[in-house]
Amino acid sequence: MFSLASIGTITACLFIFGIFYFVLSNFRYMVTKAETSVGVTVFFEENITDTEKRDIGTKIQARPEVSSLTYTSADEAWAKFKSESLKPELAETFGDDNPLAGSDSYSVFLKDVSKQSDLVTYIETLPGVRKVNGSSATANGLTAFNSMIGFVGFVILAILLAVSIFLINTTISMGISVRKEEISIMRLIGATDFFVRAPFVIEGMIIGCLGAVIPLAVLRLIYGKVITALSERYNSLANLLTFIPANEEFKTLTPLCILIGLGIGFLGSMFTVHRNRGV
Repeated sequence: MFSLASIGTITACLFIFGIFYFVLSNFRYMVTKAETSVGVTVFFEENITDTEKRDIGTKIQARPEVSSLTYTSADEAWAKFKSESLKPELAETFGDDNPLAGSDSYSVFLKDVSKQSDLVTYIETLPGVRKVNGSSATANGLTAFNSMIGFVGFVILAILLAVSIFLINTTISMGISVRKEEISIMRLIGATDFFVRAPFVIEGMIIGCLGAVIPLAVLRLIYGKVITALSERYNSLANLLTFIPANEEFKTLTPLCILIGLGIGFLGSMFTVHRNRGV
């Protein structure tokens, strides 16, 4: 009964852990995707040649923190501004004139948004660069949020591990109390410490393993359905709500949960048998 209770409780703990893992990993995935869309815009000095612009682009692309770089001509910038920000009748008043002439630029996207300030400082030193627009507040906010998610995940994992080890400890202690007479007889006929203790350690590891496999099976069934339902319900937020595919998610979660289950069982049972000197 205590073994079943321990399996059930570890199952519940790892199920909750799995849910938090999904939430935290997908939040981090979304933040990382958002980071790749946060970039800096590089504007050129007047009368700079196309060759010099390409040279600036080559130097920026060579930086290790740069993910991608795109060039936007003044005509493209004006066409985009007209379509997104101006009413057609107002845009027609400009005729063939381009009020954004000379505003061609590079849009630079980073692999790690926390490196934005270093990149901006470097670009500003390049000859021919007039201005660099960056969003330091957004970059710092995303970096801080990502760090917070990692810290919260660590705290939750530590609490769940502590609860699970306590439960294994209780289960093995009860098993030892029930079998004290059998253990005494085994001692009298010359059983070694390893021979007496090994079944309790194996029992703890089996409990931990079963407690990991059951929630994994349940989580595997519901994860795909949940992300599909969320994507369909909030399809207007498709650019923001990007989820990790189920197969990719469980490549990490499956071995992690099994190792946690086995580790909980091993540590809990070893701690218990060593604490009970008579075993």
